[in-house]
Amino acid sequence: MEQCVDVFSAGSYRIGVLYLDNHLLVVRKPPNMPVQADRSGDLDLLTACKGYIGERFSKPGAVYLGLVHRLDRPVGGVMVLARTSKAAARLSAQFAGHDMDKRYLCVLNGVLDGQRTLRDWLLKDEKTGSSSVVSENTSGAKLALLDSCPIAVKHDLTLSEVQLHTGRSHQIRVQHAHIALPLWGDQRYGTGRAGEQLALWAWKLTIEHPTRHEQMTFLSRPPRDGVWGHFQEEIDGQETHHG
Repeated sequence: MEQCVDVFSAGSYRIGVLYLDNHLLVVRKPPNMPVQADRSGDLDLLTACKGYIGERFSKPGAVYLGLVHRLDRPVGGVMVLARTSKAAARLSAQFAGHDMDKRYLCVLNGVLDGQRTLRDWLLKDEKTGSSSVVSENTSGAKLALLDSCPIAVKHDLTLSEVQLHTGRSHQIRVQHAHIALPLWGDQRYGTGRAGEQLALWAWKLTIEHPTRHEQMTFLSRPPRDGVWGHFQEEIDGQETHHG
């Protein structure tokens, strides 16, 4: 079960702290908050968390926090930040080598009738920021691999758990759209409309602690409103099973 040890406000956002020690800060990233400063000028998660650590421990001056992985701006859920350079290096190596278990929940438009392993080659357009499925021999293309496992189907929508084996830009969104099952609320790759929230949530992350070398699992539950509301019982069941 998701358990926050603290919650703090950052502008209009509320950020839950899932875990904190001398090496790690694990938080519940709010959807629509950028992970780091960008051209929008909006308050970003990294800056907000540095402010939290500085205030919590009365640290004068600059606070160190290392960004070891990212989530797209519309996506909420578990994020791990490193509090030391040693932790940052070891965690970055885990993410680069995919030596962790990273799971997402998503709501698909359409019916996924069984577990699927999706293996594609993706190419990112640096001008638009969008990715697309291309042939394997395309210059610059990168392998994208994931498993998508349906949990429930209701109202021609599928709640699916996704396990990533690679970390490509917009991978979950692009690969599901390619099999005609775009994510709910995806205006870039699907039929999402203005005002619909992208239904993609980083809900479970298992890493090796950078100094204690023990496995640690963190859970973050999707919101109870919006399209997630159709699947409350099933999401509760997933929390209980993995908690």
